[in-house]
Amino acid sequence: MSYHSPQSSKNEPESNSQILVIISIFLAAVILVILLFNLLVNGLISIIPPELEQKLGAVIVPIYEEQALDSPQQKTLNQLLDRLENKLPPEQREHDRYQVLYIPEDTVNAIAIPGDKVIIYQGLLKKVNSENELMMILGHELGHFAHRDHLRSLGNVVVLRMTIAYFLGDASIFKSIIATSIKAISQAQYSQKQEKQADQFGLMLLDKTYGQVAGSTDFFNKLSKEQKSNLDFLASHPAPEKRVKEINKLIKENKYRLGFVTPLPKTLNYRRQ
Repeated sequence: MSYHSPQSSKNEPESNSQILVIISIFLAAVILVILLFNLLVNGLISIIPPELEQKLGAVIVPIYEEQALDSPQQKTLNQLLDRLENKLPPEQREHDRYQVLYIPEDTVNAIAIPGDKVIIYQGLLKKVNSENELMMILGHELGHFAHRDHLRSLGNVVVLRMTIAYFLGDASIFKSIIATSIKAISQAQYSQKQEKQADQFGLMLLDKTYGQVAGSTDFFNKLSKEQKSNLDFLASHPAPEKRVKEINKLIKENKYRLGFVTPLPKTLNYRRQ
């Protein structure tokens, strides 16, 4: 015949509840640390000096420049980008600050990278049917620069290490994070909030350039019909159907007009080549 002490049975629930309290406190502490870390990094991003970004760009940009093609397409893309730059808010306007690097690969994507460069792939250009459609894409990338999303895409740990290395003047640490940065750029995924802000910025520039925003959803409408063949773009961007709905909502909220689209410049029109 076995015997259980009443005192022992009474202590078991108390023990379990104490363990649960400890676990809860630990999890709360972990969540708090993560939140504080994110707040710290977001604060750092807002005060990262241009010199630090240019220093990072000086290492990253040449890697993309080696793949880029100095061509009529790249020249025309930069002319279009210059037109958008002229419509930027005064505090962001700087003559020829931003440049396009045109890479002749079938990847369907556009990327904003440190060093004020916009990467446009041939695969994306082949999908575009009008100048307005392309300008919306370029304006969207300028929106990522305006909100410093291109730095956030590097990841919190990379940004923190990069900032520490810069202020300590430690070149060895700075160089060690370059490989991580390049990988982060190629796999950059922006949040829905970041994409919406960039779309809003692109719409604003499109309206200032043409006086209306026709063509702003054309690229995403195409992607929604061809999702299986555009995995590179879809891997780093929200679902195109949702983007179209959000852009149309922004158009309505801001009372933008819809007019006619402008044909692509001949150098960028692959359907005529």
